[in-house]
Amino acid sequence: MSSLQFSTSISPSRQQLLGTNSQFPVKFLPSLSNPNNQFNNRSLPLNYANKIKSLRTHNFFRSRITCSAKAAQGSDLVVKEKSVSVVLLAGGKGKRMGASMPKQYLPLLGQPIALYSFYTFSKMPEVKEIVVVCDPSYQDIFEDAKDSIDVDLKFALPGKERQDSVYSGLQEIDLNSELVCIHDSARPLVLAEDVAKVLKDGWLIGAAVLGVPAKATIKEANGESFVVKTLDRKTLWEMQTPQVIKPDLLKKGFELVNREGLEVTDDVSIIEHLKHPVYITEGSYTNIKVTTPDDLLLAERILNPATAVPAH
Repeated sequence: MSSLQFSTSISPSRQQLLGTNSQFPVKFLPSLSNPNNQFNNRSLPLNYANKIKSLRTHNFFRSRITCSAKAAQGSDLVVKEKSVSVVLLAGGKGKRMGASMPKQYLPLLGQPIALYSFYTFSKMPEVKEIVVVCDPSYQDIFEDAKDSIDVDLKFALPGKERQDSVYSGLQEIDLNSELVCIHDSARPLVLAEDVAKVLKDGWLIGAAVLGVPAKATIKEANGESFVVKTLDRKTLWEMQTPQVIKPDLLKKGFELVNREGLEVTDDVSIIEHLKHPVYITEGSYTNIKVTTPDDLLLAERILNPATAVPAH
């Protein structure tokens, strides 16, 4: 089955909610996770807002089993307004996309991929600032959006590895911030409600990460591609971003990582080296990372299922 056929096979229920000819104007797409958002001083039309509200409560779009246990336990917990620093990682090269520019700046229905999550974070009351880690040649993409946001905008230079870029962004955050929220800009479809849950869990535990239960059967193989064993899927989770960590804990983790020359592939791994607990907040399967052309097609279908072509 082709990727196009796969991506169209997931949208019939959402198609019924939207209507056969409905399309979202590009300027309104960043508000998908929050129908009340405004962009360029224009409110989302009521008919679109109602349709998006239906999508957000629909089981397929949310694609989750249960809500975060820790957030449920601390449902009365409120993360303070303007207490969170977002470190938005936008410095990757995106070689697997095979494009002339990094994947996070490719247009997704007319808007750079990186701006989707940028707008989502900028409209959250908990967020005080966004530190964009990117090559200086792409800063203008975010600076041009500055008039549309209510948070401080800062920049940091990317490093050789992911952990170097995170460390660079960490140096720029406000000293009074109570949480650092690290997000990969190549994940444009993160929902504000999922971010709010992982912020709560990060505040309660010290470190939390969005994730979804593994759906596929995972096998461990040896160097010659022979199966060693089948892993228990019930214990496996696919990690996403954002990953939320208290600043002092993250700084302590970096001290250890740098001192011992450790390499980590995600941010909470730094905290794992400290033997500090990390909580997995259940997120949404739609929070995909756009890495390949097929991913870009899937993201387009999720945002605008009316463009899907029926599979034959």
